[in-house]
Order: sequence, then structure tokens, then C-alpha cells
Amino acid sequence: MNPSLLSYRSKVHPDWVDEYDHMNVAYYVLACDHATYEFWEHVNSGRPLAQRDGAEYAVIETHVNYLREVRGGDPLHIETQLLGCDTKRFCIFHTMYHADDGYLAATNEVMALGFNLNSRALMPFEPEVQQRLLALRDEHRKFPIPKNAGRAIRSLP
Repeated sequence: MNPSLLSYRSKVHPDWVDEYDHMNVAYYVLACDHATYEFWEHVNSGRPLAQRDGAEYAVIETHVNYLREVRGGDPLHIETQLLGCDTKRFCIFHTMYHADDGYLAATNEVMALGFNLNSRALMPFEPEVQQRLLALRDEHRKFPIPKNAGRAIRSLP
């Protein structure tokens, strides 16, 4: 775990547990989606949604690697690293750990676009948001690219 990266904490809620007595695959994505939201709040410096005039983001692609199970009530620690950005896109990488035992449970790579909720159209990031994204990108470049970043599912023969 790296305390210099953005951090989100949660736990495996009872309704996230499936019939196999562990967190269902869909809820790994949900937990990471909460971390994406926290990332966006950080980039917006805590400016509330009402003050953003519809300037938000839309996730267009994710890739999850399920590495080790977590179970009901387990504490989660998700670190978020900004891998890259430009005027209209950002790519972040979530690393999910069991918060007490420290093991790596999953990773989630996310590509998102600037999106205006009022016009329901793609848009470039607001200048202040773009500046914060670039500053965060430069800060996060000192960390290695995570092992699972850029992975894809390959066809079987």
C-alpha cells in the first residue's frame, strides 16, 4: 500500500455478499466506483455538484482483475492512481486491499471522459479541473505503472 496515493475506505456490506459467502463480482466494481467518485471530488477540490454547472465525467470502460476474495464485513482500502489524462479523458487505476490483512484483492482500471450533465454531451474538462488533473498526473508519475494496467481479455483458441 502507498500512503501517497488517493485513498478510499469502505467495508464489504452484507448485501454485497453472494451465495458463495464472499463479495459478488459486481460489488468489486461498485466499491471501485465509490473510489472513482472520491477521486473526482478530490479533483474538484470538494466543490459541490450544484456549483459545477453539469461539468462531470462519464466512465466509458473498465477492466477488473479479481485476485483474492473478500468476505462480508471485511474492511477495504482502495488506492487510486491517475495514469494519464488529456483535455477530455482520464485513466485511473484502483488497487483494492483487505484493509486489515493487507493482501491485494482486486484491481480496476477506469477510462472516463468529460461529460456535461445538462447538455448530455461530451465536453473538455473545466480549466481548473484540467490543471488539477495535470498536477496530479505529474505527481503520480513518480510511482510505477501498476502490473495489471493495460491488461485485456484475449480470445481463446
